[in-house]
Amino acid sequence: MGVAGALVWRLLLLLQAVHRAAGARPCSPKYFGRDAMVCVCNATYCDTLDPVVLPALGTYVKYESSKAGKRLERSEGSFQRSLHAPDLVLTVDTTQRYQKVKGFGGSVTDAAAMNILSLPETAQDHLLRSYFSEEGLEYNLVRLPMASCDFSLHAYTYDDVPFDYELTHFSLRDEDTKLKIPLLHRALAMSKQPLSLYASPWTSPTWMKTSESFVGKGTLKGQAGDKYHKTWANYFVRFLDEYAKYNLTFWAVTAENEPSAGLINNYPFQCLGFTAEQQRDFIAQDLGPALANSSHRHIQLIILDDNRLHLPHWAKVVLEDEKAARYIHGIGIHWYLDFIGPIQDTVVPTHELFPDYFILATEACIGAHFWERDVILGCWDRGNQYSHSILTNLNHFVAGWTDWNLALDLEGGPNWVKNYVDSPVIVDTSEGIFYKQPMFYHMGHFSKFIPEGSQRVGLVASKESKKVDLEYTAFLRPDGAVVVVVLNRSPQNITFGLADTVGLIAAVAPASSIQTYLWQRQ
Repeated sequence: MGVAGALVWRLLLLLQAVHRAAGARPCSPKYFGRDAMVCVCNATYCDTLDPVVLPALGTYVKYESSKAGKRLERSEGSFQRSLHAPDLVLTVDTTQRYQKVKGFGGSVTDAAAMNILSLPETAQDHLLRSYFSEEGLEYNLVRLPMASCDFSLHAYTYDDVPFDYELTHFSLRDEDTKLKIPLLHRALAMSKQPLSLYASPWTSPTWMKTSESFVGKGTLKGQAGDKYHKTWANYFVRFLDEYAKYNLTFWAVTAENEPSAGLINNYPFQCLGFTAEQQRDFIAQDLGPALANSSHRHIQLIILDDNRLHLPHWAKVVLEDEKAARYIHGIGIHWYLDFIGPIQDTVVPTHELFPDYFILATEACIGAHFWERDVILGCWDRGNQYSHSILTNLNHFVAGWTDWNLALDLEGGPNWVKNYVDSPVIVDTSEGIFYKQPMFYHMGHFSKFIPEGSQRVGLVASKESKKVDLEYTAFLRPDGAVVVVVLNRSPQNITFGLADTVGLIAAVAPASSIQTYLWQRQ
């Protein structure tokens, strides 16, 4: 690009910097060191966003968050018809069609619920609205542990009375009826679209397990088809029945949270081991028929729900068995060992072998590895890690992405085995406030703008030769609008163009930033 061209480009960028919309309330910033910024919310104030409105034809809207301090900052601009294009142009190609989106969200653990409910009531509302309403991130996925997990105050299940094969003593706990269920009702009431709830068990009652313990290495006693496996399958149905009495219907269940965990000696918290073969047989003989013969026969069943390292092997073992496969709809993946299981070697071959089953990212958090600090307030890089994972997943056939705890305390808990981690929202109970972290806003760049039913389309770069530091993805929404998300994890500003049938956008991705672009095509 010549000097004149560069000047024209600069001028256009200046013209595009249109002021923010009026209704949104800005972030109330607090710094924990340079560039480490959170947005503070309390009983009287919380930053908000305006509902998404599609811009007029020939114009686009851009939302930007950056290490420099922007948080989903909205601006508008116009497409250019003819322009000296920069070296890098990303062109939307809607003839390339990929997976449809299920959605984005997080998990209501006992710990998350306790933290949210520890706030003053108006602050609780601010927190829930921040996640679920049109003035927030518009989450549509909620994962719920079936009974306890490590993010509980103690280990329990819904039937800890030994050898109760009829599940006569099955009952929900206070954690459900007083904490999780009321929160789910409030979230549903403030969400403009239906929420898809899905549940995952960590452990069965100990009397069903070889270990006779909530923790450590252990599987169900006996084998598929026997009374232990039948009772455990019926436990799923009873869980769904009990929640239905509170007018809560589930979209899906996973067959077991991290089934490989229960195969590890001295595993530190609730688990229940299954090999792929054991999961296949349990679904074919017990869980599949139990769900199909219940009033919840329309529920989706998700296998694996564990690190993608197990793919494609796990999917092959389970889905190549017709008796099991007919009950299954999707495959869940966790992100914890992604660095030793590249997506090209795990998820991609799984999608190619089994294109009719969705793949959903069902759990992720930072701080779980022993070498990571638990909570780092205001850490921009942790937001980057979320966005990098989401983009990598979306660009390789994954249908959505679920964060772990919706909210944790300053320590990263409570957690009964002290397995503290980070969360996009950190609650300071003593002050009655909560902090919205960079991870929160990174999530919003996807969840607010890529609704359920959107389809990934091609986004083709003009130059592949030089390695570009941008990561990006494009979706066609059900309303016909295009969404493009662009992540720049590098310390340099990157100039690029965005091209579609309506024209070209003269764009710059600032250093350490994430942007979402939205426009109509006709």
